[in-house]
Amino acid sequence: MSLGQRLACAVLVLVLGASFAANWLAPAGYARQYRDATDAPPSHTHWLGTDELGRDRFARVLYGTRISLLLAPAAALLSTLLAALIGGFAGYAGGAWKRAAMAITDLFLSLPWLFLLITARALLPLNVSPVVSVVVTFLLLGVLGWSSAARVLCASASSLRSSDFVRQARAAGIHGRRLFWMHVLPNLKPVLFAQFWISIPVFILSEANLGILGLGVAEPMPSWGSLLKELEGLVSVGEEPWRLVPLILLVIVVTSFQIVISNQEEVAA
Repeated sequence: MSLGQRLACAVLVLVLGASFAANWLAPAGYARQYRDATDAPPSHTHWLGTDELGRDRFARVLYGTRISLLLAPAAALLSTLLAALIGGFAGYAGGAWKRAAMAITDLFLSLPWLFLLITARALLPLNVSPVVSVVVTFLLLGVLGWSSAARVLCASASSLRSSDFVRQARAAGIHGRRLFWMHVLPNLKPVLFAQFWISIPVFILSEANLGILGLGVAEPMPSWGSLLKELEGLVSVGEEPWRLVPLILLVIVVTSFQIVISNQEEVAA
Protein backbone atom coordinates (compact mmCIF):
# COMPACT_ATOMS: atom_id res chain seq x y z
CA MET A 1 0.00 0.00 0.00
CA SER A 2 1.42 3.36 -1.06
CA LEU A 3 1.73 6.45 1.11
CA GLY A 4 -1.21 8.08 -0.63
CA GLN A 5 -3.43 5.09 0.08
CA ARG A 6 -2.37 5.07 3.72
CA LEU A 7 -3.24 8.75 4.00
CA ALA A 8 -6.60 8.10 2.33
CA CYS A 9 -7.35 5.31 4.80
CA ALA A 10 -6.35 7.60 7.68
CA VAL A 11 -8.71 10.30 6.39
CA LEU A 12 -11.59 7.83 6.13
CA VAL A 13 -10.93 6.49 9.62
CA LEU A 14 -10.77 10.04 11.00
CA VAL A 15 -14.01 11.10 9.33
CA LEU A 16 -15.79 7.89 10.34
CA GLY A 17 -14.50 8.23 13.92
CA ALA A 18 -15.70 11.84 14.14
CA SER A 19 -19.15 10.87 12.84
CA PHE A 20 -19.42 8.03 15.37
CA ALA A 21 -18.48 10.51 18.09
CA ALA A 22 -21.32 12.84 17.06
CA ASN A 23 -23.24 12.14 20.27
CA TRP A 24 -20.24 13.42 22.22
CA LEU A 25 -19.07 16.19 19.90
CA ALA A 26 -22.60 17.54 19.35
CA PRO A 27 -24.70 16.35 22.29
CA ALA A 28 -27.59 18.68 21.46
CA GLY A 29 -28.37 16.61 18.37
CA TYR A 30 -29.16 17.49 14.78
CA ALA A 31 -32.84 18.45 15.24
CA ARG A 32 -32.71 20.92 18.12
CA GLN A 33 -33.67 24.42 17.03
CA TYR A 34 -32.12 27.56 18.50
CA ARG A 35 -34.89 29.99 17.62
CA ASP A 36 -32.94 33.00 18.86
CA ALA A 37 -29.93 32.16 16.64
CA THR A 38 -31.24 31.35 13.16
CA ASP A 39 -28.75 31.68 10.29
CA ALA A 40 -26.06 32.52 12.82
CA PRO A 41 -22.37 32.64 11.83
CA PRO A 42 -19.81 30.30 13.42
CA SER A 43 -19.19 30.81 17.12
CA HIS A 44 -17.80 28.94 20.10
CA THR A 45 -21.30 27.51 20.63
CA HIS A 46 -22.03 26.65 16.99
CA TRP A 47 -18.77 25.88 15.19
CA LEU A 48 -20.33 26.05 11.72
CA GLY A 49 -23.18 28.37 12.58
CA THR A 50 -26.86 27.49 12.31
CA ASP A 51 -29.30 27.05 9.42
CA GLU A 52 -32.51 29.00 8.78
CA LEU A 53 -34.34 26.90 11.38
CA GLY A 54 -31.66 27.48 14.01
CA ARG A 55 -30.24 23.94 13.86
CA ASP A 56 -26.54 23.48 14.51
CA ARG A 57 -24.74 22.90 11.18
CA PHE A 58 -21.78 21.14 12.79
CA ALA A 59 -24.07 18.57 14.41
CA ARG A 60 -25.93 18.04 11.16
CA VAL A 61 -22.70 17.51 9.22
CA LEU A 62 -21.55 14.89 11.75
CA TYR A 63 -24.84 12.99 11.79
CA GLY A 64 -25.26 13.26 8.02
CA THR A 65 -21.76 11.88 7.50
CA ARG A 66 -22.56 8.98 9.81
CA ILE A 67 -25.66 8.09 7.81
CA SER A 68 -23.86 8.16 4.46
CA LEU A 69 -20.77 6.28 5.65
CA LEU A 70 -22.82 3.56 7.31
CA LEU A 71 -25.56 2.98 4.79
CA ALA A 72 -23.63 3.44 1.55
CA PRO A 73 -21.45 0.40 2.39
CA ALA A 74 -24.62 -1.51 3.33
CA ALA A 75 -26.13 -0.69 -0.07
CA ALA A 76 -22.83 -1.61 -1.74
CA LEU A 77 -22.84 -4.96 0.06
CA LEU A 78 -26.39 -5.68 -1.13
CA SER A 79 -25.61 -4.75 -4.74
CA THR A 80 -22.40 -6.81 -4.69
CA LEU A 81 -24.25 -9.87 -3.37
CA LEU A 82 -26.91 -9.48 -6.07
CA ALA A 83 -24.17 -9.12 -8.69
CA ALA A 84 -22.47 -12.27 -7.39
CA LEU A 85 -25.69 -14.28 -7.47
CA ILE A 86 -26.86 -13.02 -10.86
CA GLY A 87 -23.65 -12.38 -12.77
CA GLY A 88 -21.45 -14.94 -11.03
CA PHE A 89 -23.93 -17.79 -11.34
CA ALA A 90 -24.77 -16.85 -14.94
CA GLY A 91 -21.08 -16.93 -15.88
CA TYR A 92 -20.64 -20.28 -14.17
CA ALA A 93 -23.81 -21.86 -15.59
CA GLY A 94 -23.35 -20.53 -19.13
CA GLY A 95 -25.80 -21.33 -21.92
CA ALA A 96 -29.37 -20.05 -21.61
CA TRP A 97 -28.82 -18.89 -18.01
CA LYS A 98 -25.97 -16.63 -19.09
CA ARG A 99 -27.83 -15.25 -22.09
CA ALA A 100 -30.94 -14.46 -20.02
CA ALA A 101 -28.99 -12.89 -17.16
CA MET A 102 -26.84 -10.80 -19.49
CA ALA A 103 -29.94 -9.65 -21.40
CA ILE A 104 -31.44 -8.34 -18.15
CA THR A 105 -28.09 -6.81 -17.20
CA ASP A 106 -27.79 -5.10 -20.58
CA LEU A 107 -31.31 -3.73 -20.14
CA PHE A 108 -30.36 -2.19 -16.80
CA LEU A 109 -27.10 -0.85 -18.24
CA SER A 110 -28.89 0.71 -21.21
CA LEU A 111 -31.13 2.74 -18.92
CA PRO A 112 -29.76 5.95 -17.35
CA TRP A 113 -29.14 4.53 -13.88
CA LEU A 114 -29.55 7.79 -12.00
CA PHE A 115 -32.82 8.60 -13.78
CA LEU A 116 -34.07 5.08 -13.07
CA LEU A 117 -33.22 5.58 -9.41
CA ILE A 118 -34.94 8.97 -9.33
CA THR A 119 -38.04 7.54 -11.03
CA ALA A 120 -38.25 4.59 -8.64
CA ARG A 121 -37.84 6.87 -5.61
CA ALA A 122 -40.37 9.38 -6.91
CA LEU A 123 -42.99 6.62 -7.32
CA LEU A 124 -42.73 5.81 -3.62
CA PRO A 125 -44.46 7.87 -0.91
CA LEU A 126 -42.50 10.97 0.04
CA ASN A 127 -44.30 11.64 3.34
CA VAL A 128 -42.61 8.83 5.26
CA SER A 129 -40.67 8.93 8.49
CA PRO A 130 -36.97 9.80 8.33
CA VAL A 131 -35.92 6.27 9.31
CA VAL A 132 -38.08 4.74 6.59
CA SER A 133 -36.75 7.21 4.02
CA VAL A 134 -33.17 6.22 4.91
CA VAL A 135 -33.95 2.52 4.50
CA VAL A 136 -35.88 3.06 1.26
CA THR A 137 -33.18 5.30 -0.26
CA PHE A 138 -30.26 2.98 0.33
CA LEU A 139 -32.31 -0.16 -0.37
CA LEU A 140 -33.09 1.25 -3.80
CA LEU A 141 -29.42 2.01 -4.33
CA GLY A 142 -28.49 -1.57 -3.53
CA VAL A 143 -31.28 -3.20 -5.56
CA LEU A 144 -30.79 -1.06 -8.67
CA GLY A 145 -26.99 -0.76 -8.62
CA TRP A 146 -25.87 -4.32 -9.32
CA SER A 147 -25.80 -4.44 -13.14
CA SER A 148 -22.30 -3.13 -13.92
CA ALA A 149 -20.73 -5.36 -11.26
CA ALA A 150 -22.75 -8.35 -12.53
CA ARG A 151 -21.18 -8.09 -15.98
CA VAL A 152 -17.68 -8.03 -14.49
CA LEU A 153 -18.43 -11.02 -12.27
CA CYS A 154 -20.01 -12.92 -15.14
CA ALA A 155 -16.83 -12.59 -17.18
CA SER A 156 -14.71 -13.65 -14.19
CA ALA A 157 -16.91 -16.67 -13.44
CA SER A 158 -16.87 -17.71 -17.11
CA SER A 159 -13.09 -17.80 -17.06
CA LEU A 160 -13.17 -19.97 -13.92
CA ARG A 161 -15.41 -22.60 -15.57
CA SER A 162 -12.51 -23.97 -17.59
CA SER A 163 -9.90 -23.67 -14.84
CA ASP A 164 -8.01 -26.74 -13.65
CA PHE A 165 -9.34 -26.74 -10.08
CA VAL A 166 -12.97 -26.63 -11.32
CA ARG A 167 -12.28 -29.57 -13.63
CA GLN A 168 -10.71 -31.48 -10.75
CA ALA A 169 -13.75 -30.74 -8.58
CA ARG A 170 -16.07 -32.05 -11.30
CA ALA A 171 -13.92 -35.15 -11.63
CA ALA A 172 -14.27 -35.65 -7.87
CA GLY A 173 -18.06 -35.67 -8.24
CA ILE A 174 -18.87 -32.11 -7.20
CA HIS A 175 -21.45 -30.52 -9.49
CA GLY A 176 -24.16 -27.88 -9.65
CA ARG A 177 -24.73 -25.34 -6.92
CA ARG A 178 -22.29 -27.04 -4.56
CA LEU A 179 -19.47 -26.54 -7.04
CA PHE A 180 -20.45 -22.88 -7.47
CA TRP A 181 -20.62 -22.13 -3.72
CA MET A 182 -17.53 -24.13 -2.71
CA HIS A 183 -15.11 -23.48 -5.56
CA VAL A 184 -16.23 -20.73 -7.93
CA LEU A 185 -17.62 -18.08 -5.58
CA PRO A 186 -14.65 -18.12 -3.13
CA ASN A 187 -12.28 -17.50 -6.06
CA LEU A 188 -14.31 -14.44 -7.03
CA LYS A 189 -13.51 -12.73 -3.72
CA PRO A 190 -10.88 -10.30 -5.11
CA VAL A 191 -13.32 -9.13 -7.79
CA LEU A 192 -16.15 -8.95 -5.23
CA PHE A 193 -14.07 -6.80 -2.88
CA ALA A 194 -13.09 -4.49 -5.73
CA GLN A 195 -16.71 -4.08 -6.86
CA PHE A 196 -17.80 -3.48 -3.27
CA TRP A 197 -15.29 -0.64 -2.80
CA ILE A 198 -16.13 0.85 -6.19
CA SER A 199 -19.83 0.95 -5.32
CA ILE A 200 -19.46 2.89 -2.06
CA PRO A 201 -18.50 6.33 -3.50
CA VAL A 202 -21.00 5.80 -6.33
CA PHE A 203 -23.80 5.31 -3.82
CA ILE A 204 -22.64 8.23 -1.69
CA LEU A 205 -22.85 10.52 -4.72
CA SER A 206 -26.16 8.99 -5.81
CA GLU A 207 -27.71 9.69 -2.41
CA ALA A 208 -26.36 13.24 -2.59
CA ASN A 209 -28.08 13.70 -5.96
CA LEU A 210 -31.36 12.34 -4.59
CA GLY A 211 -31.09 14.63 -1.55
CA ILE A 212 -30.50 17.69 -3.71
CA LEU A 213 -33.69 16.85 -5.62
CA GLY A 214 -35.62 16.35 -2.38
CA LEU A 215 -36.02 12.60 -2.90
CA GLY A 216 -33.46 11.36 -0.40
CA VAL A 217 -33.43 11.17 3.38
CA ALA A 218 -36.43 12.99 4.86
CA GLU A 219 -36.18 15.90 7.26
CA PRO A 220 -35.24 16.47 9.98
CA MET A 221 -32.65 13.69 9.62
CA PRO A 222 -29.59 15.05 7.81
CA SER A 223 -27.62 13.51 4.98
CA TRP A 224 -25.02 14.83 2.60
CA GLY A 225 -27.77 15.30 0.02
CA SER A 226 -29.93 17.49 2.25
CA LEU A 227 -26.88 19.42 3.45
CA LEU A 228 -25.86 20.16 -0.15
CA LYS A 229 -29.42 21.20 -0.96
CA GLU A 230 -29.00 24.08 1.49
CA LEU A 231 -26.35 25.54 -0.81
CA GLU A 232 -29.13 26.55 -3.21
CA GLY A 233 -29.72 29.63 -1.08
CA LEU A 234 -26.05 30.57 -0.88
CA VAL A 235 -25.65 34.10 -2.20
CA SER A 236 -21.90 34.63 -1.81
CA VAL A 237 -19.22 32.08 -0.99
CA GLY A 238 -16.98 34.79 0.40
CA GLU A 239 -19.58 35.91 2.93
CA GLU A 240 -20.48 32.41 4.21
CA PRO A 241 -17.60 30.03 3.38
CA TRP A 242 -18.45 27.73 6.29
CA ARG A 243 -21.53 26.54 4.42
CA LEU A 244 -19.23 24.79 1.94
CA VAL A 245 -17.95 22.39 4.61
CA PRO A 246 -20.36 19.53 3.63
CA LEU A 247 -19.31 19.85 -0.03
CA ILE A 248 -15.60 19.92 0.83
CA LEU A 249 -16.01 16.93 3.15
CA LEU A 250 -17.90 15.01 0.45
CA VAL A 251 -15.13 15.67 -2.08
CA ILE A 252 -12.44 14.60 0.41
CA VAL A 253 -14.24 11.38 1.33
CA VAL A 254 -15.05 10.38 -2.26
CA THR A 255 -11.48 11.15 -3.34
CA SER A 256 -10.13 9.06 -0.46
CA PHE A 257 -12.34 6.16 -1.51
CA GLN A 258 -11.08 6.47 -5.08
CA ILE A 259 -7.47 6.29 -3.87
CA VAL A 260 -8.23 3.19 -1.80
CA ILE A 261 -10.11 1.67 -4.74
CA SER A 262 -7.03 1.91 -6.95
CA ASN A 263 -5.31 -0.55 -4.60
CA GLN A 264 -8.30 -2.91 -4.67
CA GLU A 265 -8.35 -2.86 -8.48
CA GLU A 266 -4.65 -3.78 -8.55
CA VAL A 267 -5.34 -6.72 -6.23
CA ALA A 268 -8.31 -7.87 -8.35
CA ALA A 269 -6.24 -7.66 -11.52
